[in-house]
Amino acid sequence: MVPSEFHLSQNYPNPFSGKTKIKFCVAYKTKVTIDVLHCQSDVMTRLMDEEEEAGTYEIEFDAGRMAEGAYLCILQAGDFVATKQMLMKR
Repeated sequence: MVPSEFHLSQNYPNPFSGKTKIKFCVAYKTKVTIDVLHCQSDVMTRLMDEEEEAGTYEIEFDAGRMAEGAYLCILQAGDFVATKQMLMKR
């Protein structure tokens, strides 16, 4: 089933230790970027930067070498922007 709207779900698990999954929906073919930003610094990781067809996707974020703390996951798809807070604990 093709989604009718864009959506960013909360990562799972959250809080996480090392790895977590990020699920999102794309309503139509468009460029999609997913960035992860540490709330206490300017450190950013780009997880995705490509054109995607309409559909539901899930990617894994491996934060194994990153510092413990709060992160923001930012999805941009066309004109749609959504942000979720993620918490990594060791």
